Amino acid sequence: MRIHSPSTQHEGMSMTATYKDKMINKHFSSSDLGKARLGVIGGSGLYSIDALANSTELHIETPYGKPSDTLRLGTLGGMEVIFLARHGRHHTFPPTEIPYRANIWALRSLGVRWILSASAVGSLQEQIRPLDMVIPDQFIDRTHQRPISFFCDGVVAHVTMADPFCPTLSRLLAEEGEKIMPEGRQIHRGGTYLAMEGPAFSTRAESKLYRSWGCSIIGMTNHTEARLAREAEIAYASLSMATDYDCWHQDHEEVSVEMVIGNLKANALLGAKIVEATAQKVSFVRPNSDSHSALKDGLMTQKEKVPEKTRKKINIFTKTYWG
Repeated sequence: MRIHSPSTQHEGMSMTATYKDKMINKHFSSSDLGKARLGVIGGSGLYSIDALANSTELHIETPYGKPSDTLRLGTLGGMEVIFLARHGRHHTFPPTEIPYRANIWALRSLGVRWILSASAVGSLQEQIRPLDMVIPDQFIDRTHQRPISFFCDGVVAHVTMADPFCPTLSRLLAEEGEKIMPEGRQIHRGGTYLAMEGPAFSTRAESKLYRSWGCSIIGMTNHTEARLAREAEIAYASLSMATDYDCWHQDHEEVSVEMVIGNLKANALLGAKIVEATAQKVSFVRPNSDSHSALKDGLMTQKEKVPEKTRKKINIFTKTYWG
């Protein structure tokens, strides 16, 4: 991993050097949750968090290419947080082209063991109204053009995805969110997130099909992140912010970019407040998760049989078990 810091004045350079030493130490002790960091991935409309204090931008190169944007390290709610704009801060990556593996690898390399994902979604159920929020607990995956595993090129691992979101982290997110939600808006605990490829929105037939499956919301990014986060032994929870009724609701106009953008702006400020409150709670609780040992029984290939090039790429995840 290479870390490139932005050009700074002399005083800033000293701060960067101190940070770099701390970061490296955390990289090698990331199993210690007492020193771990929280990752926040901001989706459409949430390209930064104004409350992130003392932030430093980091340019990181990974074995899977560059992340979506620079990663911003700062303090939020008393917790060291790494923020990353999923689509890039200028929204230049469509869902299929987001460098998901680079993003998750970079976050883990910086000591992240929990991720809060803030995302725009469409509602597939009447009771989930636009501007409501959902903390989903299940997925159905309909994507088909993305790399969704770190374990390939001569190595195989099978991780359990029965409960793809961390229940404890999701509960903390829901509890803090419920304290902040304004009157007339609601947080829904649980629900199935239908992950579609995108970038186009659904047809009416698809939207009705997903409703018949019992899906609650529809989005384009979270499943890919959650799969990779589980392989990286990072607990993952989603704050899914409803912007529209997709196109199934006969009494509402079909989804449009203008509608989504309008509701994105309304959701962004509230979403940032919920993330900040949850960061403060995570700083205090530092919850353990089954995700933190997801590879314990999942590594299938004998380490001696794994090509050296592949070993180096995944060492950040496997060193606990393979040395």
